[in-house]
Amino acid sequence: MDNEKNESNHEKLDQNQSQKNNNSHSDDFSEPQNPDSENIISENPGNEIHSKSAEEIPKETLPVTEKKKKNPYKIAFFSLGGIILLGGASYFGYQYYKNQQAEPIVENVCLDTDTKIYDAYKDAVVMVKHRYAFVAKIKGKEVQLNIPEASEETLFGTAFFVDKKGNMISNSHVLQPWISPENIDKINTDGANIRRKIASILTADIPEDGYETFIASNWGNASSEYHEEGGYHEGDSEEGGGEEFINSNDVAIDSATTSDDIAASIPHKEYVSEDEIEVYMKTVDISVALHNSADVWLPCTIEKISEDQSIDLGVLQLTTKETPNTVVNIISLDNAVTDDQSLRPGEKAVMIGYPLGEDLAQTISGIKVQLYNGQISKESDGTKIQYSVTSTHGASGAPVFNNCGQLIAVNFSGVEKVQGYNFGIIAKKIYSVYPVIAGEVKPSTE
Repeated sequence: MDNEKNESNHEKLDQNQSQKNNNSHSDDFSEPQNPDSENIISENPGNEIHSKSAEEIPKETLPVTEKKKKNPYKIAFFSLGGIILLGGASYFGYQYYKNQQAEPIVENVCLDTDTKIYDAYKDAVVMVKHRYAFVAKIKGKEVQLNIPEASEETLFGTAFFVDKKGNMISNSHVLQPWISPENIDKINTDGANIRRKIASILTADIPEDGYETFIASNWGNASSEYHEEGGYHEGDSEEGGGEEFINSNDVAIDSATTSDDIAASIPHKEYVSEDEIEVYMKTVDISVALHNSADVWLPCTIEKISEDQSIDLGVLQLTTKETPNTVVNIISLDNAVTDDQSLRPGEKAVMIGYPLGEDLAQTISGIKVQLYNGQISKESDGTKIQYSVTSTHGASGAPVFNNCGQLIAVNFSGVEKVQGYNFGIIAKKIYSVYPVIAGEVKPSTE
């Protein structure tokens, strides 16, 4: 009886011990509350139980569940936030870039504000800088004159691109200022005087490569006064005539013999004939600057000048024969108003150009084109039209638009010292210097 009781007690103890062991294994896989201080229970081969700090156990022996788990929702949240920030930065960056760039013009769309017209065509309008001076051609040899009367001059104007081949429209008086009505008389007179002065000092024995230096060194002795017997040569005098006067106290001498002796002692000089000398104005350099450029000048060539003096137009072309990529919109002649009788007084006129040249255009951030507006004030006469747009020197060659941004004229003149009375050559006259051939715009070679 007692044995049965003992056996029953032993079975109960074994069950309790087994239950404790199961609880111990369950604790091994539970997440510790404080890993720095909590003891971890392990069993040695001798069934002895020891407590060890988590710091004493190698990291590799820790159960997998001991490692910190990453929250997938947190990862997704931050990823989504990063995408939103990147997208926002890209959008606003694009909007800023877009606002700084001209947009391509949609055909037959009216640009119904001055700002839209300006944004569309500001890059197509350029400032022209033209340097020119007198030159002389002596016996076929062209010589740059370095004399006070032939000092180099600089003129500023405006031009605008009409195709992708670097062709621009401007005024003929910008491209050849010496042929303008207000300058031509003075320039012709100055050229004739320079020609006479060269003939008065340049001797035939001077070699061609020495013309420029000789003329500059001896210019102080030059004379433009003509004497029938002596020509223009230095030392001539209208009053003396080469005669000697003898008073009563002088010893009588043979005047004829003396004159012969004097003439023989003077070395004979042969001068270059005036007929062998030409003096004229010529371009030294012509170039253009783009809107927003930082003093960068693009070289050009003059392609065509109107043969009709009443049509103040000409064609200028970049030497590269390629319009810059920054010019998104050329000023298309296909969209120009060719029916000048449809232009009525009171309608808007908008001009984009460079009045006063560099003086007004130059800023600390580069060259800036300007916009001015007004109204058509007089009907077209078939060649020119009048408008009340503010303008002055430098705006010659500027495009003038209607209220929809269509080209109506090329600005060319105004009333001196009075604003509001300015004139432009009507758009259809551009074809006299820039005709359309087989659907392609090309400058005339005539």
